[in-house]
Amino acid sequence: MNSVHSTSRVGDQAVVVTQVAERQWHALEDDQVIGRGDASRRPDGRIFLSIDSWQDAVFDQLAEVMLADLSKPLYTVVDEADIDLTSNWQRAGFTTRRREWEYVVSTDPQITGLDSVLRPEGVRIIPVGAAQRAPLGELYNAIRDEVQATIGWDSMPAEVLARPDGISLLDLSKYAVAAESDRYVGLVRVVPRRRQARIGLVAVRADLCRHGIARALLAHVLGSLHRSGIETAWAEVDESNGAAMALFEGLGARRASSNLELVRR
Repeated sequence: MNSVHSTSRVGDQAVVVTQVAERQWHALEDDQVIGRGDASRRPDGRIFLSIDSWQDAVFDQLAEVMLADLSKPLYTVVDEADIDLTSNWQRAGFTTRRREWEYVVSTDPQITGLDSVLRPEGVRIIPVGAAQRAPLGELYNAIRDEVQATIGWDSMPAEVLARPDGISLLDLSKYAVAAESDRYVGLVRVVPRRRQARIGLVAVRADLCRHGIARALLAHVLGSLHRSGIETAWAEVDESNGAAMALFEGLGARRASSNLELVRR
């Protein structure tokens, strides 16, 4: 694919926007790439855009071509501190849909206060990688339905791939689980890294919220990370999720940055 969409001038040079793949565009000046645009479809079906260009006029030209080619709504994510990039997307007609805070939390139980946390009566913690696929899938789908009925699943930070038949593909090596009797009731999705782990999702069945299960899960996961030599973990929390914000702030987590999800409808 090499279709030309738009030609304009930036300063004294002609800039040509060319589609080079199904969801990929290049801005060319004298056959040199001076800007790139990409569109990616996430597991929930939404299309997110990214544009890489140092020149505002080139950004605008790429955005104009991409918006003309793609079906709306379209989304993008920007660092809220990047005022110039945010302004570029706003100029293209994007508006803020939601804000997501990035929290950094210590794994040291003496700092978080999780050293004294007791598991709720009747609840056991299944370590990362030891959960069984069928009950984990049942829990995940139940939590997803509960979230979708309230704040909406697309406000959650975790993305889980699905097969064409819609069944979620869960990586068992990334989940710790809380179990009660013969069912799973809560989960934490964690991705260990060399220096800082990512907490991708903390969730408990709606009928068992506020029973201390989430804190017990975090006590287990963060404690395990600490013993393995990882000192901090980070998590993304939608600002509308007051319970999750209170949970992390109660552990002494600090807000390190914020991202904006923008939408063009």
